[in-house]
Amino acid sequence: MTQTGDSPFRSNQDVPRCCSHDSPTPVEASSVSRVSRRDFIVGLGAAGVGALAASSRAQAGPFAEPVTGTGLPTGRPLKVKPVLTYQIENPSEKTSWRSYGGLQSTAEVQTEAKRIEEELKALASRAEFPVEILPLSLVADEKNAKEVAASDCDTLLLYAASGWQVFPLTASSATAIMFLRHKSGPYYLWHEIAHWRFLRRNGDTVEEPNLDVDDIVVDDYDEVLWRLRALYGLKNARGTKMLAIGSLAAYSEPGQQLGPPHAKEVWNYEIEVLPREEFARRLGQARSDEKLMKEVQREVDQFLAQPNLALQTDRKFVVNSFLAYRVCKELLKETGATNFGFDHCMGRDIIEMLDTPPCLILSLANDEGYTAYCHTDLTHTVAGVLLRWIASKPTFVCNSHFPHHGIFTVAHCAAPRRMNGRDFEPTTVMTHFESDYGAATKVHYTKGQVVTVIVPNLRCTKWQGFKGRIIDTPSLPACRSQMDIEVDGDFRKLLTDMEGFHVQVCYGDYLREVGYALKKLKKIEWQNFSEA
Repeated sequence: MTQTGDSPFRSNQDVPRCCSHDSPTPVEASSVSRVSRRDFIVGLGAAGVGALAASSRAQAGPFAEPVTGTGLPTGRPLKVKPVLTYQIENPSEKTSWRSYGGLQSTAEVQTEAKRIEEELKALASRAEFPVEILPLSLVADEKNAKEVAASDCDTLLLYAASGWQVFPLTASSATAIMFLRHKSGPYYLWHEIAHWRFLRRNGDTVEEPNLDVDDIVVDDYDEVLWRLRALYGLKNARGTKMLAIGSLAAYSEPGQQLGPPHAKEVWNYEIEVLPREEFARRLGQARSDEKLMKEVQREVDQFLAQPNLALQTDRKFVVNSFLAYRVCKELLKETGATNFGFDHCMGRDIIEMLDTPPCLILSLANDEGYTAYCHTDLTHTVAGVLLRWIASKPTFVCNSHFPHHGIFTVAHCAAPRRMNGRDFEPTTVMTHFESDYGAATKVHYTKGQVVTVIVPNLRCTKWQGFKGRIIDTPSLPACRSQMDIEVDGDFRKLLTDMEGFHVQVCYGDYLREVGYALKKLKKIEWQNFSEA
């Protein structure tokens, strides 16, 4: 389902050589010039790199607290259809006529329906993502169950008090969560029999094709909420439209071959490639628009006036970044895309076209709720998009490094600032490290902050993840924004089993949600190193 309209949101053949920073593999090798890192950096000499080197290596000074902002734009709401199944039984003398359960009369069913409606109002008010609760349906027979199963919704929230109607309901094309009462209200029959009669079909092995133990919740609405959060993220991640500026270019041969079909077939991506020449033409038009340039200068003034931001590069690179971002946003509006990237973002062609590496451009986009990552590599793009929607926060794509002593280091030059989804972290705007040119963000992350780290492999078959805590934000001679993350989980297993290269990081712990969403997708293996 492609997101279209004026706004993407609800109103409101060569493998890279020797190291991570060589050019990614292009879709059409003949269309891309291969430049070694040495030639690339030497080639920038005439552009004034040396004049900026001293300031770009300076340490960041003290900053004010994060600047308060507002939440990111939301996506399409998750449509949830609540259903109460019940069966009113008639007394029969000298036989066992009554099943388990606290709903034995029509009046008790009506009281329970009102209780459910109030509980769902409270649940929706706590959700930080849009959820649309549809009217509650009371289902007492199989015919009605089949009708409700065909409802226009994303998820059935099934209150299984009693009755066999759960079987046609859970056969619906919509995802389903079964809610059972043990002590939160009138006792439900299915608390007794959900495992052996429903999941195991009266046997010893699970036979139910659509649900498993992770889809059944007892009493706890917090458990419902995180599952809905995962399904909301999955709904909005599917059908993403991607704008690839230049070409599709992955960092690995497997990613180059497998990433695009995986994104299209598994995630229903729509991918539009914009020739680099067309972007350059539009950028030139924008640059010659005097009125537009004045607006961009005002935006840059406001940006640089923020009390927790320091500038350690030439202002012109910030202006160039804001101007290019204007062009990007117009293209996103025209195409309906919510994700974009530049194919060879460290290469001479891109830097010359923009007169800056695209680092700050990508940072600005993520801070506004789009997903925009270094390169157009779909192996890490699909993971970042899902995590952004699940967390309602920006995701930071970055290089992984060799784990040691329980520490996992990540770094990149295109880091978002609104890492908690609202406030702007203290940031130094400085040159991109490898070129020592242009504008990039060094974000001073909050030490002690819990983070989620997702490591997608290069063959698009497996994601790995762990949660951790930021213990340092160093200034190594490497990509500007850096985290040392203390791993909370099986570090040895992470060290021996780790696949992939680029990782996605966001603030908060969303491992449950990611694992649940991938299980619904049924196409990607999930390995959680923080799971006991």
